[in-house]
Amino acid sequence: MGEFRPARNHERLGTDFFDPVQPAQFPQTVLRHRDQRWAGRIGLEHLSEEDWLRHFGRFEPLKGSLEAPLALRYHGHQFRSYNPELGDGRGFLFAQCHDLKDDRLLDLGTKGSGRTPWSRGGDGRLTLKGGVREVLATEMLEALGVYTSKSLSLVETGEQLWRGDEPSPTRSAVLTRLSHSHIRIGTFQRLAYLEDDAAIARLLDYCIETYYPQLAGSDDKAAAFLRAVTARVAQLGAQWTAAGFVHGVLNTDNINITGESFDYGPWRFLPHYDPDFTAAYFDETGLYAFGRQPDTLAWNLTRLAECLVPISSVEALEPALNTVWPEFRKTLSDAILGRLGLKPTGGEADTAFVTALFGFLGRSKAPYEQFFFDWYGGIASAKRAAESPAHEHYATEAFRPVADALENFTPVADLNLDHDYFARQTPRTMLIEDVEAIWAPIADSDDWRLFTQTLEQIAEMRQAYAIVP
Repeated sequence: MGEFRPARNHERLGTDFFDPVQPAQFPQTVLRHRDQRWAGRIGLEHLSEEDWLRHFGRFEPLKGSLEAPLALRYHGHQFRSYNPELGDGRGFLFAQCHDLKDDRLLDLGTKGSGRTPWSRGGDGRLTLKGGVREVLATEMLEALGVYTSKSLSLVETGEQLWRGDEPSPTRSAVLTRLSHSHIRIGTFQRLAYLEDDAAIARLLDYCIETYYPQLAGSDDKAAAFLRAVTARVAQLGAQWTAAGFVHGVLNTDNINITGESFDYGPWRFLPHYDPDFTAAYFDETGLYAFGRQPDTLAWNLTRLAECLVPISSVEALEPALNTVWPEFRKTLSDAILGRLGLKPTGGEADTAFVTALFGFLGRSKAPYEQFFFDWYGGIASAKRAAESPAHEHYATEAFRPVADALENFTPVADLNLDHDYFARQTPRTMLIEDVEAIWAPIADSDDWRLFTQTLEQIAEMRQAYAIVP
C-alpha cells in the first residue's frame, strides 16, 4: 500500500506526561500472530519475520518514530475507587505512525513488555493465553462492526509466569496493539488530581489538534471536546450492546478519548441476552455487567467532565455531557439495524424495533449471535431462519412483535446473502467455551491449527458482513 510513515506526536506533550523506558530482554521471541492486513495499512507488510521480531519482540525503534518507548502516566477509577498510582505498568507506547488509507495517527502500544516505574510490584509480563484471548477479542469485535484496537503482533517470549487465575507456571508473551489513541479519561484525571490546570489545557489543545481538528475554532473548546468524546463513547457502548459483548473492566483508565475499545482482560460474549451477565469473576456486585455498561460509560464521562471544569464551567459542560443518552439510543438503533443489514428509517420505527427485539431476546433466551445471523437481511432471510437450529424461538407468540417490526425495514444494498458464510447452520461465535477449546491444544501440545482456523473463519465473517474499517 505504501511506505511506513512514522510520527512522534506524543513527545510534544512533554516529559510530564510519560517516562522513557527500556523493554524487557526476553529469552526467546517466537512469532505467534501477525496481522498482515493491518501491517499493510501502516506500510510494514513487507518486513521479514526476522525484522518483525526485531521490532515487535525486541522493540528496536522503527525508523523515524520514537527513539525510546514511553510509559504513559495516568490515574483512574478502578471499580469506582480512585487510584493515583496507575500508569503503564506492563506496557508502553512503542511508536506512532500514520494510517496509509486515511492518514489518521496510529499508536503502537504494548502489553507484557516489561517493568516500568508504574509496575507497582508486578512483573510487567503478559501470559500467552492472555495474548491469545486479546487477539480473538479484537478480531471478533472488528468483524462485528465494533470500533476496536487491533492486535498487530503476538510474540511468545519464553518465560514462565505465575498467575493465580491460571494453572502455573504458564507461558509468556508480548502483544503489540494498534489503536488511534492511548490518551485516556485517566490521563485527564491525573492532571486534575495534581491540580495542574495549565497541563489540562495543554492536553486538551493537543487532543483537539491531533484527534478532533474540526473543534479548533470552538468558542468553548472543553465543552466541544466533551461533546465529541461523549458521542464516540456512547457509540462504542451501543456497538458493544449490539455485539453482545462484555468488556469486564470498564475503569476510567480503560476508556480513551477516541472512543475505541481496547485493553481486553476478562471479556466475554453473551450466550443469550442477560443484562446481569458479567465477564470478570472478581466483579462480585455486577458493576460492569452487560446491562450496566452504558451507565458505566456515562459515569466515566462524568469524571472527564469534572476534569474540564477548571478550564470551562459546569454550565457549559453539563449540556455536552447530557447528550450521552440521546447519542446512545440513536446509535444503538443504528448498530442493531446495522448488524441485521437493514436500513434505519430515522424515526420511531427504529426504537420500537429495538424495544421489541430485546423484549423477545430477554423472554426467549434465544442464542444471541444466532439471532443476528439468522435474521441478517430481515424478511429476506425468513426461509433461512426457519431452517435454523433456533427456529422454534421464531415460531412463538413472543417473536410476533419482532416479525411484524421487521416488515418496516429494507435491506442494505450490499447485503451479500449469497456469501458462503450464510450457508452455515450456525454463526462463528466466541463464547467462553470457544476460547477454551482454542486454547486447549496450544497449552497441551503447542498446536495452533484451531487458532489459525478460527482467525480464517472470522475473516470470512468480516467479509460476509462487508466490514471495512
